[in-house]
Amino acid sequence: MQTEQCLTEDFHSFQRAKPAEHSCQKAIQVLLAKSFSCALRTAAVTDHYTTSQSGDKLLVLSTCAKKNFMNCNLTAISFTLQEHTHEVNTGTMERPLEATRMENSTSSCFLLERKTRVKINRKEVMLAKLRRSCSCTPKKLKNFVMDFLPVLRWLPKYQCKEYIWGDVMSGLVIGIILVPQAIAYSLLAGLKPIYSLYTSFFANIIYFLMGTSRHVSVGIFSLISLMVGQVVDRELLLAGFDLNDDAPPALGDGSLQNDSQSNTTAFNLTIAGMNVECGKECYAIGIATALTFVAGVYQVLMGIFRLGFVSMYLSESVLDGFATGASLTILTAQVKYLIGIKIPRSQGHGMLVITWINIFRNISQANLCDVITSAICIVVLVTAKELGDRYKHKLKFPLPTELVVIVVATLVSHYGKLNEVYGSSVSGAIPTGFIPPRVPHFNLMLKVAVDALPLAIVSFVFTVSLSEMCAKKYAYTIRANQEMFAVGFCNIIPSFFHSFATSAALAKTLVKTSTGCQTQVSGVISAMVVLLVLLFLAPLFYSLQKCVLACIIIVSLRGALRKFRDVPARYHVNKVDTLVWVVTMSASALISTEIGLLVGIVFSMLCIVVRTQRPRTALLGQIQDTSFYEDDLEYENLSSVSKVKIFRFEAPLYYANRNYFLKSLYRLTNLDPNLEAARRKKCEKKEKQHLKKGDHTTANGLGIGETTLQLVPKQIDFQALVVDCSSISFLDTTGVNTLKEILKDYKDLNISVLLACCNPSVIDSLKRGGYFGKDFGSMQEMLFYSIHNAVQFAKDQKLPADCSV
Repeated sequence: MQTEQCLTEDFHSFQRAKPAEHSCQKAIQVLLAKSFSCALRTAAVTDHYTTSQSGDKLLVLSTCAKKNFMNCNLTAISFTLQEHTHEVNTGTMERPLEATRMENSTSSCFLLERKTRVKINRKEVMLAKLRRSCSCTPKKLKNFVMDFLPVLRWLPKYQCKEYIWGDVMSGLVIGIILVPQAIAYSLLAGLKPIYSLYTSFFANIIYFLMGTSRHVSVGIFSLISLMVGQVVDRELLLAGFDLNDDAPPALGDGSLQNDSQSNTTAFNLTIAGMNVECGKECYAIGIATALTFVAGVYQVLMGIFRLGFVSMYLSESVLDGFATGASLTILTAQVKYLIGIKIPRSQGHGMLVITWINIFRNISQANLCDVITSAICIVVLVTAKELGDRYKHKLKFPLPTELVVIVVATLVSHYGKLNEVYGSSVSGAIPTGFIPPRVPHFNLMLKVAVDALPLAIVSFVFTVSLSEMCAKKYAYTIRANQEMFAVGFCNIIPSFFHSFATSAALAKTLVKTSTGCQTQVSGVISAMVVLLVLLFLAPLFYSLQKCVLACIIIVSLRGALRKFRDVPARYHVNKVDTLVWVVTMSASALISTEIGLLVGIVFSMLCIVVRTQRPRTALLGQIQDTSFYEDDLEYENLSSVSKVKIFRFEAPLYYANRNYFLKSLYRLTNLDPNLEAARRKKCEKKEKQHLKKGDHTTANGLGIGETTLQLVPKQIDFQALVVDCSSISFLDTTGVNTLKEILKDYKDLNISVLLACCNPSVIDSLKRGGYFGKDFGSMQEMLFYSIHNAVQFAKDQKLPADCSV
């Protein structure tokens, strides 16, 4: 009543207004402004809306109000909902989408008027961007250099007093941890420890110059080392080398001895125009550097062409499964060093199973010295890690347990002569200094070009995901594309210096953040620690037992192996993701890491397809007397709408789930329009046949009236079908044709089909597919922006409707 009184007063004011003082349009706008404020004060619900004859969007009264405002029972006013675009065409507007409301009806009416977008000449836009990109000015050149080398931006702003202590401490701790891990991971790569130290040194220096993450630790990583080692082993076998032969020793000057007598096979490489006879060690590092160079090129190309979206196909379940499966492979490969047995190195599919078979066959040959040493080292390392995790809030920095173990084990092995007396395998000589740089061999690049692709993707994904994790935690931003360039050049440049592939490592990144790291300067400090080992301390690790290195590797896999403990919780959250994890883990462990990654990606995408192929479907009921509707099988106290069925399909409608959409619709509504139409035709045909036989004809002992009753078509308990399209994100051609098909089939049964909650993409697909038109009906009578509007319109269909504009 308050709303009606307010509107009545404003209407009389409008009638008293002189045309000379106010134009019609201006007067109506004044009236509308007052009415709208009045409606807001009375909390009125939106009701009716149309446009003036001139096309201006106005709030006006219903037809009855134009004739006699005082006698009209208005419940509210309405307002315009308009989809805004930044660039619009000033030409002809599309006919607005509307729903009718009759006098004294409860239906609400909304109008969404879409503006047409300006057609952009893509060719001209691309040419303009290309011209801007190709233009070279001093300012653009400066920005390009500073973007390519982010250190030029942040280093001049470095706050020495605030940052230096944290960077130095974290750099020293990471450097101390990095040295034993680098030596240990060389076993995974099938290379000498010196190459792991080279890799750690150059990766930290290059990432300092090009990286955008302040906390991530880039260097040698167990999974990447494993992938490199598998390729190296395969190529060594193909070249005729025996994987069980010891590599040639390193000379005191840091060069490698390429004596063909120390190997069963020698390989000829053309380097710098000379034909060089290359032994096993030379050929192995040649394969590793070629693989690393190609992987770096792939990463740089992906950065240039903005292909970082490839990482989106590696879900969390795929990455976790891949890491866990690879960890099992790593653990299996280290068992022979733990117990000191000599077994052939397995290669190819099923390596994990074959290796365990060989282990059990030769377990009687285990070296007691190595077994005891391994047991002691594992107990010490695990205990220290668990205590460190429990009391990390009380420790200023993590304990360098690995370094302590390596120093003590090296001293015991050296003075106890474990290699000479007990035959325990040791690391051997590690040369000091740097080997002269060498260009990776092109012919070897061709051999490993395919293997480099998964290596490049995995390396990039781990680096970017860790960078984003740190950036989110410490409230700064990174540039994913620049990270692609950074990790790419961390592979390309070091490959000339006898290094292999790198990536960010989770364990060292977490240590780095916990020890007060502030900027990338900590990476330089870590590189200096590695450089100190390279120049002076490397020979001291000669007597270090390989079983100790294997213990360090195995203990570092704790995080990945703990994923098995999370399987029940993962299964409780999502069964499909758990299945993806299991499949990826199994394929990575039982087949190979590269194939396991591919299997995981394909299987996860297949799961998405299956989910959309057989999605959830439901009939909806009304939530008491509200305008909301939900699944009547999931919620209690929902009321069905008389003569109206509301169907929800919770997936895009496309070619793969078309049949499931129709079957679900027919099953839930208990009506197949095709069968019902066929049944009706059959009934009509039989009825005509009986009528031709006369009134006294009987059939099966029944009179014609009784027979006719048996032929009456099925009674249908609804007159309108509302399809909730809120979960339908897109339609393809098959989807549009499916909706047209049900529209036609139900129309033949005098059942209206109404679509509710369609997004603009679906509406555009329907328009282009000819869903609206003379054959089916106008868009205003078939499309609604809420389920409640569609339901109310279906109830009001018996009344004459007029919502013209």
